[in-house]
Amino acid sequence: MKQIFHKIVSMLMAFVVLFSTLSFTLNMHYCGDTLVETAFLHKAKGCGMELQNPSTEGCVITKLNCCNDKQLLIDGQDELQLKIDKISLEKQVFITSFVHTYINLFEGLDNNAPTFKEYKPPLVTKQLYKIDETYLI
Repeated sequence: MKQIFHKIVSMLMAFVVLFSTLSFTLNMHYCGDTLVETAFLHKAKGCGMELQNPSTEGCVITKLNCCNDKQLLIDGQDELQLKIDKISLEKQVFITSFVHTYINLFEGLDNNAPTFKEYKPPLVTKQLYKIDETYLI
């Protein structure tokens, strides 16, 4: 049970670190004042009314572009402390003592358990629970 709990907590902490450092962009395409499309992992395609490059052949008509694209950038945390030399001496002492006591917490419990293999159990001649019982009639 304890090992399962440790695995669950370690996976949860790994996901916390992953999602706190993740950054992404949200692309939005507006046609006028109306939101037409929102894209999470790719660029928004648009509504098809974007201003095209005028061709050199024939009549050139210029019109105002009613569409615009907005991009919302959500930055993740990029200041992770990866080096242990930036940790103060008091924190280093605490971390090493914590790790040492946690690793040695259950060490030797099985070796110190008394086994009594050399001693034989006493012979039971009477049932002990019947000696101490009282019967009310």
